[in-house]
Amino acid sequence: MITIEGLKKFGNRVFDIYFAVGAIAMGLLAALVVFAVIARYFFHLSWKELSEFNTTLFAFTTFWGMGANIIKDEHVMIDILYDRVPPVFKRWLAVFNHIIVLVIDLVFTWQGVAYVQLAGKQLSMGMEIPMAYMYGIMPVAGVICAFCVVVKIAMLITADISYFEPRNKVLKADDAG
Repeated sequence: MITIEGLKKFGNRVFDIYFAVGAIAMGLLAALVVFAVIARYFFHLSWKELSEFNTTLFAFTTFWGMGANIIKDEHVMIDILYDRVPPVFKRWLAVFNHIIVLVIDLVFTWQGVAYVQLAGKQLSMGMEIPMAYMYGIMPVAGVICAFCVVVKIAMLITADISYFEPRNKVLKADDAG
């Protein structure tokens, strides 16, 4: 029988793999950019394929990170007002916020699919591969992000109320010694 703890353990393993793919891609991007800069400025060597691959890898790491940011609460949030809301209301405010994120992500994914269908047949200038391979990260990452948002909504609904306690200390005038 599948238990909640078993599902959490499985989810953590899947997330670790997902995160590792992003970390490896980011490390590869950093190494290739350093290599390209050294090759260009010290040896006057430049490759259009490498430049285009770096650009594609940059886009990959950006879109790939969307889901990780949702799961780990690393997305941009202006929480000065949110931290003042009582925890019992924060749960539903957070769920509503993530539903909005899900809708935006689904629109992004839909538009990504449409864009890949429109421009995906063209060959890239550098690597000379169909642009669908380069643009395809948008809908793929959008689907992954949508899954992460649904998981996050489930986590928010089932979380202990202590999860919604303020995370940032609000400074008052008399605190600024």
